[in-house]
Amino acid sequence: MENLIFAIVLLPLAGFLINGLFGKMLPKNVVGGIATLVVFAAFCIASYLFFNFDNTSQPVIVRAFEWFRVNGIQVNFSFQIDQLSLMMIMIITGIGSLIHLYSIGYMSHDKGFHRFFAYLNLFVFMMLLLVMGSNYIILFIGWEGVGLCSYLLIGFWFKNKEYGKAARKAFIMNRIGDLGLLMGIFMIAFHTNAFDYLSVAQNASKFELDGSVIIFICAALFIGATGKSAQVPLYTWLPDAMAGPTPVSALIHAATMVTAGVYLVVRSNFLYVLAPTVMDGILFIGLLTAAVAAFYAMRQNDIKKVLAYSTISQLGFMVVALGVGAYTAAMFHLMTHAFFKALLFLGSGSVIHAMGGEQDMRFMGGLKDKIKITHITFLIGTFAIAGMPLFSGMISKDEIMVAAWAKNPVFWVILFLIAAMTAAYMFRLYYLTFHGQFRGTEEQKHHLHESPLNMTVPLMVLAVLSVVGGFINLPHFIGHGHYSKLQKWLSPVLVENAKSQLEANLKGVSVSTEYILMAVTVAMFFAVWFIIRNIYVNKGKLPVAEEEYTGWERLSAKKLYVDELYNALFVRTVEGLGRGGKMFDNNVLDKVVDFVGDGAEESGKSMKKLQNGNVENYVLVMSLAIGIILIVNFLLQ
Repeated sequence: MENLIFAIVLLPLAGFLINGLFGKMLPKNVVGGIATLVVFAAFCIASYLFFNFDNTSQPVIVRAFEWFRVNGIQVNFSFQIDQLSLMMIMIITGIGSLIHLYSIGYMSHDKGFHRFFAYLNLFVFMMLLLVMGSNYIILFIGWEGVGLCSYLLIGFWFKNKEYGKAARKAFIMNRIGDLGLLMGIFMIAFHTNAFDYLSVAQNASKFELDGSVIIFICAALFIGATGKSAQVPLYTWLPDAMAGPTPVSALIHAATMVTAGVYLVVRSNFLYVLAPTVMDGILFIGLLTAAVAAFYAMRQNDIKKVLAYSTISQLGFMVVALGVGAYTAAMFHLMTHAFFKALLFLGSGSVIHAMGGEQDMRFMGGLKDKIKITHITFLIGTFAIAGMPLFSGMISKDEIMVAAWAKNPVFWVILFLIAAMTAAYMFRLYYLTFHGQFRGTEEQKHHLHESPLNMTVPLMVLAVLSVVGGFINLPHFIGHGHYSKLQKWLSPVLVENAKSQLEANLKGVSVSTEYILMAVTVAMFFAVWFIIRNIYVNKGKLPVAEEEYTGWERLSAKKLYVDELYNALFVRTVEGLGRGGKMFDNNVLDKVVDFVGDGAEESGKSMKKLQNGNVENYVLVMSLAIGIILIVNFLLQ
């Protein structure tokens, strides 16, 4: 097993080294094939471990080497394989291999083909480090690694200055969160004398329930999660990250990297059960994030921007689940979201590919008969996220909403309204893109064609997963027990307090109540579907430019002017400090340095007149100096 675990990590690293060092000399098919095969091979190994892992087993710790010792703390470079890490590995390598295959067709004409696949393989390697590491230090290495890869891939087309700015924005905003994560890790080590998860969990009982120390640690860790998982207030980088190639959006900013914050909180559940105050704060942040992002998505015209804000909103749902202690529900939605959101992003990439690079939905329309596979698979993804009964997104979202109802019915109402907005903006996106008359140019109309097989096969696989993925964890009243399969699978990873608190809350929700709640959400789905279809198909309403919207639509299109507020408060302030520093440097520091330099130069010139090589002058100066010394000495006596 040790060799297999090492192989999972090392295969993507090998792909990165091969394509990074020799990719420019290899044919594109070979580069893409190597990059895809190493990730798929890692998926096959992970599948073997997954199906042969005894759910009652203790975590398997595999040590590569002892890394360092400090103040009595031994830190090993080791990996921990348990139910949670296996689940994440399956998602990363499974969806990652599909996206790699898709990228072979999508990036086929790009000059940086080998560089793109090297970056993708490096990202997978770093993401695997993040979820497989047995301690917080290795998690932090992977955490920073995926941040670096995100920067490289968002700014992949670096000749475009705006794309470069988007990459820098993502990098800087993530560093803010990373500082919180680092502070939390240091505090954990200081109070538990350990970095590895098992030791920290054993020592967690030392912390006072809702004491200041545990509140600080959990809050600091969640600040890191806020940056990586794009929660309020550190969320504005994610929509701008759509500057990267579409496969990047699917892999990093929908299915894997942005879920790292959710993984961190679930992995640290033994700490969060001791900080109910922080859990309440997490719940509030999740609700706020889900609501504002859904509102923004209502009137965006860029197809990828709609999906970006949708991602932020769905991450908000996961964070709400964390806030109410429904860790299994959070991981369940993380998995189903990876299926349908990767499908939707790749589907949007297929649309953009067919449209010759066009991303604005105002210039699309009528594509359902031109790109039929993309249309059908995209519709399935839309159904999944919008809440079509028995599709994966509906089932996982319902688990979160029931857990929210158990906490407080008000939270269910808020999530219900957000789910209604989700269905509204997704059906708007679907109908504007695939129905009605084509609104693009004649050149674009002539260019319309279905994507190649290596792009459509991943769409079909993800479409199937988006339909059947929810059956992994059917709710109890359908006959499988509350959170049955996934709850049993993840049970060894969760501490007893985490399980008992949620179960106690859920016992207050009767079966009839769950039936009613589900019936209401299903009715809402069909009502929203009917309304949006009527508006954009029957009435033929078309989107307009941001500047032409009024009222709430303008606020949605302009994202409540949060970007402008951040620019005024932070960007311009820092730029102003930079300009002030430059003025101080030019007018003060430079002048001081110039004065010293000029003084040395002038004194040198003066000395040069004395040092002229004339021995008579030297004797005269020496005589005068001796005379002055004798006179001064005489006077002093």
